[in-house]
Amino acid sequence: MEIDEIREFALSLPATEECFPFGENNLVLKTNGKIFIILDLIALPSTLNYKADPEDIILQREAYPDAIFPGYHMNKKHWNTLHLNRQVPSAMIKEIVHRSYKLVKK
Repeated sequence: MEIDEIREFALSLPATEECFPFGENNLVLKTNGKIFIILDLIALPSTLNYKADPEDIILQREAYPDAIFPGYHMNKKHWNTLHLNRQVPSAMIKEIVHRSYKLVKK
């Protein structure tokens, strides 16, 4: 899944907005003023920081040890970083984005 596809999917979720509070290289997606996705637009491979339930964080890292890591510059208990290196299926990435959205929407 590519950055533009992730962006498009996230923006399709209700009350989602995009902004660049951390500079032009980091696309931030928010709902109700809360961040649920940060896309690094220049990293290679591209990265996606996302919020996750603490119970899922470790399981996701173990399921994709070459693609999902503790959240870069984020609280490691609540955030993961996903390297968009084509190891994580598109359906799983959509699920991650949607779960992250639902966690901050509460």
